[in-house]
Amino acid sequence: MKSKKGLTLTITLGTLALFLSGCVQTTKSGKPYGFVYEYLAKPGQNVMQWLSHLFGNNYGWAIIGLTVIVRLVLLPMMINQQRKSTYQQEKMAAVKPQMNKIQERQKAATTQEEKAAISNEMMQLYRDNGISMTGGIGCLPLLIQLPIFSALYYAIRYSPELSSATFMGISLGKSSLLLAILAFLSYLAQGYLSMIGLPEEQKKTMRVMLIMSPVMILFVSMSAPAGLGLYFFVGGLFACIQTLIINFFRPRIRREVEAELKKHPIKTPTPAAPKPVQATEKDDQKNATPRNQPSGNGRNAGKQQRHH
Repeated sequence: MKSKKGLTLTITLGTLALFLSGCVQTTKSGKPYGFVYEYLAKPGQNVMQWLSHLFGNNYGWAIIGLTVIVRLVLLPMMINQQRKSTYQQEKMAAVKPQMNKIQERQKAATTQEEKAAISNEMMQLYRDNGISMTGGIGCLPLLIQLPIFSALYYAIRYSPELSSATFMGISLGKSSLLLAILAFLSYLAQGYLSMIGLPEEQKKTMRVMLIMSPVMILFVSMSAPAGLGLYFFVGGLFACIQTLIINFFRPRIRREVEAELKKHPIKTPTPAAPKPVQATEKDDQKNATPRNQPSGNGRNAGKQQRHH
């Protein structure tokens, strides 16, 4: 399930990178214009200027304040989705023995028909026991943040005040390797925290995707202004807090799954009956008695007649 979440995040970040690559048009003199600039960059500049006044004309703290506001608004939705994902993980762990048996039969299958039938059996096991193939993971929080990413990116790029601002010695208008690494480490830490309390088998399947997502954030932050890297870094810290909250409630979620399984025991689908093997023409010829060859009884009978 976490692998799906990692894949969703990776795809979203890839879309973000493409979106940020050149949506705002500029005149020959370099003046920006267009839909994205008018409805994202300009409002983003106004919000950042307003926040900077609240923080003593410091745009770095303004970006941190924006990140905190966005993450607090999304926190209930994100915790709810992560709770659903954790619930699905626990249910998947409960049906793991049945799934292992089905997978063993799939490995032993010799025909494509048998493999397809067993694959349908796996899906039936999930459906019968109320396990979602997506694991309760949604991409709505990420989609909500996409316009915010874009507005912040273009506000920094086309605002003289923002592009020339500094925060703790870091120019917010230029890319910063330090902030990119901090953003990478914050999401890597979030991935590590999400694996606490999980079975070793689930950890093995999660590790690759949990590394891919922070790596994507690293590349996006390295190619974007440092202000966006600061946004990712603070967002990663919030993601760690969110994961710690879910880990705190994991024992309760596990008890809820156990109570549900007592009321509704695990349903195992009926295994698909193997198709009878049809004898080939070669086998028929091999097993058939030749017509012209006399039987052993016939030869003995001939000998007995000659003796008489």
